[in-house]
Amino acid sequence: MTAMPTRLRRSSRDRVLVTPEGIALPVTVASRGARAGALMLDLVFIFLLILGSTMALFSIAGGASAFMREVESDTAAGHVLQFIFIVWIVILFLFRNAYFLFFELGPRGATPGKRLAGIRIAARDGGRLSAEMVIARNLLRDVELFLPLVFLASAGVESGAAWLAATGWFLIFMLFPMFNRDGLRAGDIIAGSWVLERPRQKLEAAMSVARGAQTAVAAPHRKYHFDDAELAVYGEYELQALERVLRGKRDQSIESVYQTIAAKIGRNDGWNDERRFLEAYYTQLRARLEAGMRMGRRKADKFSDEG
Repeated sequence: MTAMPTRLRRSSRDRVLVTPEGIALPVTVASRGARAGALMLDLVFIFLLILGSTMALFSIAGGASAFMREVESDTAAGHVLQFIFIVWIVILFLFRNAYFLFFELGPRGATPGKRLAGIRIAARDGGRLSAEMVIARNLLRDVELFLPLVFLASAGVESGAAWLAATGWFLIFMLFPMFNRDGLRAGDIIAGSWVLERPRQKLEAAMSVARGAQTAVAAPHRKYHFDDAELAVYGEYELQALERVLRGKRDQSIESVYQTIAAKIGRNDGWNDERRFLEAYYTQLRARLEAGMRMGRRKADKFSDEG
């Protein structure tokens, strides 16, 4: 990750993410307000899930208790209620921890709250967001949020020093994103992740349109043809990065990107004709992605599954 040149920034949250292949992608760090709003939404969703599960278990417990009193001893009914209580404890644990893990390990990399806020988590090194990263950042959430809240609720103001210590603990972690420019939580620093704004839903205007009369990219007689497996390697992020390289007209950048793409898809027939090779790949990749979008399938980047 590198800082974006000032003249190219739309806001102070714009960054350049360099992928392991050396392709620079512009990204925007999620605002602290968006992250806080997403967390509040997720906590509301978790509360509603717990409330619904609790009401369902109470209903089951009432019916089971009445049934066991009719056909068995009171001891048997007590065992049933103990089992239901254990199930309730397990549900609380799963909703508090597995909720974030389940959604953030998915292809979207975002909980329902993050999706509504238009943000998602990503790896800061430009690589794939691994399960280890997601688990690490969410285990830290217990230390950052849930444990101090439990201590605050159990200690009470009358406990004096214990309540002040729990309050300080809570504030240190809650205000931590305010003191770094990327708005990172402690969990993000440990896991090597950050939270970014999701890319726009529509692809940027086609390069051939932006260039007006220069329609070489969409020429009817292309020298190169790429099959679906070769085009499936990359997604929208890489398409936009390739477009910027082609617009820049820097021979060194074009050659470097050509070598990366050619090695990735196992082609070597574009030597000394790198620009036309990349223009053909750009055109066909764009057509494939747009066709997928019309069918409700999206591929955000090379790490994402289509869906």
